[in-house]
Amino acid sequence: MTGPATYGLRRVGRAVVHRPAGATAPRPAPRGYRALVLQAVSWLVRSCAYVVIGIDVFAGGPLGPVALPVTTAAYALCGLLLAVWGLLDLRRQRSGAVAGEVTRTAVLGGIAVVSAVVAVQPGLTSLAALGTIAVLEMAVHSRRAAAWAVYGIAAAASLVASAVVGADTATLLGVPLLLVAGLLVGLNRRAYRAQAEQSAVLLAQAEQLRAEQRRGAVLDERARLAREIHDVLAHSLGALGIQIQAARALLTDHQDTGRAVEVLTVAQRMASDGLAETRRAVHALRSDTPPLTEELTRMAAIHEQRHGGTVRLTVAGEPLPLPPDQALALVRTAQESLTNAAKHAPRRPVAVGLEYGEETVTLTLANPLADGAPPPGAAFATVDGGYGLTGMRERLLLLGGTLTAGASGGTWTVTASVPANGRPTA
Repeated sequence: MTGPATYGLRRVGRAVVHRPAGATAPRPAPRGYRALVLQAVSWLVRSCAYVVIGIDVFAGGPLGPVALPVTTAAYALCGLLLAVWGLLDLRRQRSGAVAGEVTRTAVLGGIAVVSAVVAVQPGLTSLAALGTIAVLEMAVHSRRAAAWAVYGIAAAASLVASAVVGADTATLLGVPLLLVAGLLVGLNRRAYRAQAEQSAVLLAQAEQLRAEQRRGAVLDERARLAREIHDVLAHSLGALGIQIQAARALLTDHQDTGRAVEVLTVAQRMASDGLAETRRAVHALRSDTPPLTEELTRMAAIHEQRHGGTVRLTVAGEPLPLPPDQALALVRTAQESLTNAAKHAPRRPVAVGLEYGEETVTLTLANPLADGAPPPGAAFATVDGGYGLTGMRERLLLLGGTLTAGASGGTWTVTASVPANGRPTA
């Protein structure tokens, strides 16, 4: 398994998302490209609208001697303000500079007021569409108060102008209605954009949460594999060390070469078995654990064969299937305890009890200590320096179980329990 993943930061919308460093991500578009295309399309539509409105105004019918210069001047002024608006947007796209709120409001407000005032003349209602575009833009990108202010001023100006020129009721109400339509459409678009940004933030947060969950799952799996490999190696190497010590004692103290060869043969077989068990722990963790009673019986037979001490297994209660993690935790606890017994109480009998209860499944291993031999150290000391049963205890705690170990009356006892049917112990 590779080392823990490192995580970088990636900004999505307004949220910061964690992404594993080096992970392949979709190639992004050049910065501002999409916004530039959308802005170009918007200005193409506005320009076409300006031209179409001009054609409708000046080709729709003859204008009076006063209406013609006023309309021409108003149309030209709206075109000039549209050009200023376009330059402000172009500057923002190229340099990132944002025009001040006052400047933007003045430009768009000028378009709205001028077009609304002139549109009250007979046959020029279409000119109010320019004001509608300006109010819509204010509602989308400016503060709501500013958008409502521009709409109010333009609508009031159109009502005053209607009263001055004596416009009919349709014109009197039509221009303000066109302006309010632009305002409502802009506010609706603004709400949609806000909702889209919130959705992007939520999606970014969900992605961050999934990344953290994946990272936590990887770390948990690494810890589980580390515990499993440690347990296997501690058992195999501990038992192998005992055999090597016995062979050395036979060679140095008793000069019994024949028995030493037998012990070394057993040690070689144990080394092969340990290697196979390590490979099984690394590569075969995907498979299910054998039934608990069957596995304990096999371990008892191996212990008697290798170390000479008898192992008496008793099972109480109605056997029930356990989840693989719980069964494996009890198997590793028994394995560690049998190795401890071979080290600290060689050739002494070991009593193994397995009790299936309504709420817990309890495994107990007890062996008398050798005469004059100290107990195996502190509460969780083992042949590998005190970490084997500590690891077992951690494993059981993660499953909602418990582990106790200690010496009493010359007997070393280890008791492990796990919840029955996945229920946590009390």
